[in-house]
Amino acid sequence: MLDDVKTIVIKIGSAILVDSQTHALREGWLDALAHDLANIEDTRIVLVSSGAIALGRERLKLTSPSLSLAEKQACAAAGQSSLTRAYEDALGQLGIVTAQALLTLNDTEHRRRWLNARSTLETLLGLGAIPIINENDTVATDEIRYGDNDRLAARTAQMIGADLLILLSDIDGLYTADPRENPKANHIPVVTAVTEDILEMGGAPNATAGVGTGGMATKLAAAQIATNAGCDMIICDGRMSGAIAALRNGAKHTFFKATSNPRKARAQWIGGALKPHGILTIDAGALKALNGGSSLLPAGVISVSGEFGKGHSVSVEFNGTEIARGLVSYDMDEADKLKGLQSSKITDVLGYDNGAALIHRDNLVML
Repeated sequence: MLDDVKTIVIKIGSAILVDSQTHALREGWLDALAHDLANIEDTRIVLVSSGAIALGRERLKLTSPSLSLAEKQACAAAGQSSLTRAYEDALGQLGIVTAQALLTLNDTEHRRRWLNARSTLETLLGLGAIPIINENDTVATDEIRYGDNDRLAARTAQMIGADLLILLSDIDGLYTADPRENPKANHIPVVTAVTEDILEMGGAPNATAGVGTGGMATKLAAAQIATNAGCDMIICDGRMSGAIAALRNGAKHTFFKATSNPRKARAQWIGGALKPHGILTIDAGALKALNGGSSLLPAGVISVSGEFGKGHSVSVEFNGTEIARGLVSYDMDEADKLKGLQSSKITDVLGYDNGAALIHRDNLVML
């Protein structure tokens, strides 16, 4: 199942990472996961992991079933270091480098911060590391937080163009009703489209486990995000040790089929869904380079117009005709200063370097 996948995002919930009775980390389970990941070859892997609040609650001896926002933020601060160290220990013993990345809603919804986060994750993956992502609960407020890592995982998958998102859960997939309440509920092995009927099958957040904030409703919302971005998604039971190995061997699950592929979905988003904020006019040499699949470098830009910031959509024109559209890496004033210059001069002119290209090829679509 995973052999032809180039990039996987795996979401790990608190309910399977932290023991609901002792509130301790399930170290044996984590070690088994590390071995599963080590056996996946030639695949970029990102982990989106809950657990910081649950671990911090234990460290701070907070026993109340409900916590205030300030208490949750305190727990996140106390527990995140334990969570990061646990992954580092489990994966490090197998020679796998890990890196922590804490995100908020703004990091995946605002284009400038989205580009920064994407660039960091792509660099880490290119260096062979496994990023461990969690929501930055220490600073996030109710107004600027996801509140669950299912949707954060889906946005992360969209951000890096993942082929597959796996949600390790306390249930082995989607059912027509909650099987814990309705013994006649039927398991659904494949979902080809996340319709309103499918969304209605989601219930309230899982209150049974006592940790975590997700539920089937948030998983279906994640499926909608992921499949629209060209990413397949799987919900499977992750409670057993070796859950990923079991999935590869055919363990019961629900498979949500993507409606496109990541590259096509991203191209449609950049090319059609975003209104350009400005225009970069290019010369014949740059046109030839773009047609060959290259990034747009400052040297090939003749003029800059409009009002745009880093991460905004801009139109690329040649002889008055729009030939491409993309997300620009510099704001309007910076791009105007860089036009016609070699990329090696960027630091000299701006005092910093945000990459050699005005528009990286991954953020550009030819029209």
